Amino acid sequence: MQLISTGDGSDKKTVIPVGILYSVSGNYGVIGREMLNGIMLAIEEINADSAYGFTLAPIVYDPGGSLDKYHEYCHDLLYRHGVKHIIGCYTSASRKQILPLIEGANALLWHSPRYEGFESSSNVVYLGAAPNQHVLPMIRYLLARQPQPQIYHIGSNYVWSWEIDRITRESIEPAGGRVIASQLLPLGAGDVAVIVADIIAKRPTVVLATLVGASAYHFYQAWQQAAALHPFLRTPGLLKLSLTLCEPEVKMIGAAALEGYLVSAAWFQSIDSEANRQFLSRYAARFGEASSPSVDAQTAWLAGQFLARSLMQAGCDDVAAVRGALWQQEIDGPAGKVRIDAENNHAWLTPHLARCENGVLQVFWQGDGPVQPDPWLTWVELEQVHIGEVTGAP
Repeated sequence: MQLISTGDGSDKKTVIPVGILYSVSGNYGVIGREMLNGIMLAIEEINADSAYGFTLAPIVYDPGGSLDKYHEYCHDLLYRHGVKHIIGCYTSASRKQILPLIEGANALLWHSPRYEGFESSSNVVYLGAAPNQHVLPMIRYLLARQPQPQIYHIGSNYVWSWEIDRITRESIEPAGGRVIASQLLPLGAGDVAVIVADIIAKRPTVVLATLVGASAYHFYQAWQQAAALHPFLRTPGLLKLSLTLCEPEVKMIGAAALEGYLVSAAWFQSIDSEANRQFLSRYAARFGEASSPSVDAQTAWLAGQFLARSLMQAGCDDVAAVRGALWQQEIDGPAGKVRIDAENNHAWLTPHLARCENGVLQVFWQGDGPVQPDPWLTWVELEQVHIGEVTGAP
């Protein structure tokens, strides 16, 4: 489809359909809603910009966290609506569910969340952090403070937590650390009291949470209740780490239950930059002061911006042309400069670490600049991770 093809001197713009596939209901609907907000904000800004010779027309589906619905709705977007570009998915399980459809139709999935890596498709733009951009900075921080950590891992039972567990083990065991337990729960599971009791019994030095959605909320609340009775859970030296916690969840769960948690991500609301303040201001003006964007919502916004710039440069919505144009783009976004690596379709991102303080995920360290994505961890020896350190982190 050519983007500007009227040729009659009118102001009519070509309409480009764009599929939106986020779960705004179900186990992780809170995150899905903010991701939908992020892409809708981007589309509204793009459509209001006279510099673009086209209008993006979102076709929005809510799979409700159901993998079957992801497949059904993706098929509908591709073959009934004829879209070539779909922005969506939160869990890796949902991405892997629709990936064969995306590749079979030679479409392009713009995937916004951070993820576990070990994938690279020419039909996916991976805008979220790869493991070397968010998992390894947290592990380096940990090993600099606990050379031989004893980690209790609690996560959701799918590929995200499986791979994080493996990366963690391979990184800490050469230094003498151990993952003393891995408890992985079905998505949405809420029976977590027995796991909190097991943590008290095993007395780890670190708790690592990779829980997603409702299971995470149950766990944090159960921990808070148990901590009132068990001093071990209030031990100052017990490190609490999360690779999933984000601002809308802090707001929903409550600050008291999350105080002291350390989180690794490529963006936080507390980043001190003019670009970030402007983004937050526009987001609040559009969705209200009660809204609370997450790192994945910010990346969904970036997906829209990258898509629009690439469409404009390509002059059409052809996937190969858009992908080639994409590799030439760089955006100075809310968390710094971002570009897409031509070798693996992943984003160059700046790592950040934050600590939950009085309900705010307060950044206390950030990388020197964008880090090249290494989704397969081919450039790092995991058994040597303990030799490095997150420079500048207290």
